[in-house]
Amino acid sequence: MSADPTPRRTPLYEAHVQAGAKLVDFAGWEMPVQYKGLIDEHRAVRTSAGLFDCSHMGEFSISGPGALAFVQSFTPNDVAKLAHGRIHYSALLTAEGTFIDDLLVYRMGDEEFWLVVNASNIASDFAWIASLPRPATVILRNVSDDYALLALQGPRSVEILQPLTATPLAPIKYYGFAHGEVAGMKALISRTGYTGEDGFELFVAPQDAMALWGALFAAGEAAGLVPAGLGARDTLRLEAGMALYGHEIDRATTPWDARLDWTVKLEKGDFMGRAALVAARARGESRHLVGFEVESRGIARQGCAIMQAGQQIGVVTSGTWSPTFEKALGMAYVPVGMAAVGTPIEIDVRGKLLSARVTALPFYKRSR
Repeated sequence: MSADPTPRRTPLYEAHVQAGAKLVDFAGWEMPVQYKGLIDEHRAVRTSAGLFDCSHMGEFSISGPGALAFVQSFTPNDVAKLAHGRIHYSALLTAEGTFIDDLLVYRMGDEEFWLVVNASNIASDFAWIASLPRPATVILRNVSDDYALLALQGPRSVEILQPLTATPLAPIKYYGFAHGEVAGMKALISRTGYTGEDGFELFVAPQDAMALWGALFAAGEAAGLVPAGLGARDTLRLEAGMALYGHEIDRATTPWDARLDWTVKLEKGDFMGRAALVAARARGESRHLVGFEVESRGIARQGCAIMQAGQQIGVVTSGTWSPTFEKALGMAYVPVGMAAVGTPIEIDVRGKLLSARVTALPFYKRSR
């Protein structure tokens, strides 16, 4: 018997319908790709604020004596150095040192952690972690259905959110979190996001999601808060040089390839994939992830070939027209020898060669 192909709906589905969203199937969820328009939503996040439904993301709880050592054993970043109330970016790696997924690790306590994982990988990530040996004292739970996730992103986020909570937001630094209430609803308030802007991700009970959505828009109306969909989320993260699973990172990609060296702490001791990463580093990388700017007319999308002298030497992982810079930008893998900023490249877009140039990442970095 085949699995039910009907996409799931988040607790905010009715809010999206009421707002006139264009809904698409994304990772098995019926999600808003845009409301009034991707470009307007993108620019609102860069200049004021946007509100995203990210309730399709996954959350795992790992707790109990031995939880710290367990998380250390299968993630490359150093969890022991993560303070209470802090978050870091990390990954799940295969024994070959390639990406199963990227994720955020939240330190809730001495022996209590949260992992926030990509929607498309919830089931496979959980099954993989559950297959690893761990002490009987370590409790692993998939709590994804226990939370809705709203992401308030943009330079006016603090101005919008602070009147709704007694929790002081200023002490919550980037990649930090606090427990509190927002508009009278219990929430985990996380100063994180996937846009390159300041902002907060708010984890609440599913039954509180609609009320919180409404309260945020009431508080943010004067500041120009708009609902924003997956389309703007993608263009924003691309400008910010943030990797997307299935594009910049996958099971054929190592952190060295993706220039995510800073997430790997070889000195912390053994972890899944460490030996393979050490060996790969000794051999030297053959390719690197770079940014590029298209200099001729056209947009290079994922899968387009990077060409040199009639031969494919690389591939585009993400590409779009940038609403901020008003030009076509993207990310690609190229040979290490062609990864220097300023290197000219050619990209095959449906048989037409576009001129482009390697640029530094990220394309966009907000002023602090």
